[in-house]
Amino acid sequence: MSECNHDCGSCGQDCPSRQAPESFIEKPNAMSSIKKVIGVVSGKGGVGKSMVTSMLATLLRRKDYGVAVLDADITGPSIPKVFGLHERATANDFGILPVETKTGIQVMSLNLLLDDETMPVVWRGPIIAGTVKQFWTDVIWDDVDFMFVDMPPGTGDVPLTVFQSIPLDGIIVVASPQELVSMIVEKAVRMAETMNVPILGLIENMSYVVCPDCGRKIEVFGKSHIEEIASRFDLPVLARLPFTPAIAGAADKGAIELFEGDWMDGAAEKVESLLKA
Repeated sequence: MSECNHDCGSCGQDCPSRQAPESFIEKPNAMSSIKKVIGVVSGKGGVGKSMVTSMLATLLRRKDYGVAVLDADITGPSIPKVFGLHERATANDFGILPVETKTGIQVMSLNLLLDDETMPVVWRGPIIAGTVKQFWTDVIWDDVDFMFVDMPPGTGDVPLTVFQSIPLDGIIVVASPQELVSMIVEKAVRMAETMNVPILGLIENMSYVVCPDCGRKIEVFGKSHIEEIASRFDLPVLARLPFTPAIAGAADKGAIELFEGDWMDGAAEKVESLLKA
């Protein structure tokens, strides 16, 4: 047997001193204060995961909580755009300082570290995963009640890194109504179950359109399957979001913090309950 290097993540030996999976959890910056961490995931791209993340962060901030968003979607960061952030993050002798939105939400994203935010990030998986870890270990998160981790879609390197390295208190799965997406959502749910991370519930985006003349809800993608999935895994449906030009327009203008609507109130209350548990 080779000499033990205490890196159980790359070792196949079943020895008595083998460390528990919890040993892979990274410690945050010594100057950080973070109470609850919620991952926002999706099985595929294009379902509005970052929109849901920014809206949840906005709602909790409106309740006067300390809120942060860690943008773990390294190759497709959109969080800075929806909040209208274009300045670069700074640092001091103790770590990296997140950029604050107009209402005081702390944000860290790779786009806030690039000289040109339009430049593509052409990195391999291990480098991307390492960057996400650094957003947790090197950034000074100040007095955060709720941190939302906006993950890239799928079940690859970065979601696995987040699940293993960051102490998640729960995840929210975002989906759209198409049947194909329903199958993909199950993959995300099963991954969370495999990693023993609690699932707070499901949110369906682009669920319907409200007719401007009669007010009837029109299911553009056909009948939703979100209730079936929720029932199969005994999970709550936290919200069903409509197609709403006003929200899309606010995001495009970097003014998501001005959005109006009560569709996400139940999801915000579910997150808020984590502090009261």
